[in-house]
Amino acid sequence: MKHARTGSPCPGARGFTRGLAAALAALTLLVLASCASDPRKGYTFASSFPEGVRTVQVPVFENYTFDVGLESELTEAIIKELQRTSGIKVAQGSGADSTLKGAITKSELRRLTLDRSTGLVQEVALTIIIDFDWKDNRSGEILASRRNYAASDTFVPSRPTAERIDAGRHAAVQRMARDLVAELRSGW
Repeated sequence: MKHARTGSPCPGARGFTRGLAAALAALTLLVLASCASDPRKGYTFASSFPEGVRTVQVPVFENYTFDVGLESELTEAIIKELQRTSGIKVAQGSGADSTLKGAITKSELRRLTLDRSTGLVQEVALTIIIDFDWKDNRSGEILASRRNYAASDTFVPSRPTAERIDAGRHAAVQRMARDLVAELRSGW
């Protein structure tokens, strides 16, 4: 910045620039000092997935419900979420480092609210419950395993602009995929 009358630099501009540079340097050192190589001990920029696992095979989940097609939709959503958020590649066939197998054990609708004047359902929750195992194919070690793992999402079926059950199902599948991939991370 230049002084309006003399054309020389403003006396406060240099001090401000130096102060800003010092503050940024201190912030950078603080952030770097708070990072840990082990994600359980603090912040890290390293992958939170197991080291050495670079590929995963995801066969179509089994479906023990009457909700036909749910297994394909869920498997596809999980694959896309893994590709989007992790450094792990999804591979076909038996050459993958690991395998994520699962089964849909329950898919249920639960009414959450009723309209007082009509008695019609205003909001519904669709819950999907699965069992899954993530196994390292090289060592045979189970990397993550959960039973009765649930995810829910809501939709509104009774308004003039009502959402169809397909919209609720899609939202619940997407939530399950996000939650499952996050759960794979949290095991480490």
